[in-house]
Amino acid sequence: MKLSQAIAEWERRFRTSFGDRIDTPRQRLLSSIHFELFDHALLRHLWTNLDQIAPGAYRSNQPGPARVARYARMGIKTIVTLRGRAQRAHYLFEQEACARHGIDLIDVSLHAKKPCDRDEMLRLIDIFPSLPRPFLMHCKSGADRAGLASVLYLMTQEGLSLEQARPHLGLRYLHLKGSRAGVLDHMFKQYAADTAQTPTPIRDWIATKYDAQALADSFARK
Repeated sequence: MKLSQAIAEWERRFRTSFGDRIDTPRQRLLSSIHFELFDHALLRHLWTNLDQIAPGAYRSNQPGPARVARYARMGIKTIVTLRGRAQRAHYLFEQEACARHGIDLIDVSLHAKKPCDRDEMLRLIDIFPSLPRPFLMHCKSGADRAGLASVLYLMTQEGLSLEQARPHLGLRYLHLKGSRAGVLDHMFKQYAADTAQTPTPIRDWIATKYDAQALADSFARK
């Protein structure tokens, strides 16, 4: 094993060795450290990447307990985490804070650096109409998965075209299409190409034409 691989493996083991419980004062302290350092919450105290994408619909990066309280004062009724359910500090603190402030927490598992699961995207689209508003969607940085979800929301719920909605997956929110997260842009490019001659709603395309493996392969070639 190369030295760089050994270091990466040690870091992974250390990072996953704590930060998965908040039942006792010691566990809460360790999880708080994990949240601030390994989940980069320190960087998000001032930078929230918060934006309103439509009436009653917001996006941001991962909120901590203090921000959940602030969102409750804003009137937020629902938070959709696009990071999925996880036995990790970021989810445990958010779950606790939402329960404390009467906010519904819904978890959807999307990806930023590989094609998303078809069923999870469809599930997200299908719950949009019934979400108690105002609601907030977030991922870790608020750049990639939050951008994808925002584009899907604007296209399916607000009737915007891909061209009108696509800026929500852009540099303004620190999404870098030249990075591995560019696979999300590649998905929309494929959608545009497939529907150029026969316009098709994005949900129908995801349900009938979307192929995560083929998308991953074509992005790798690109």
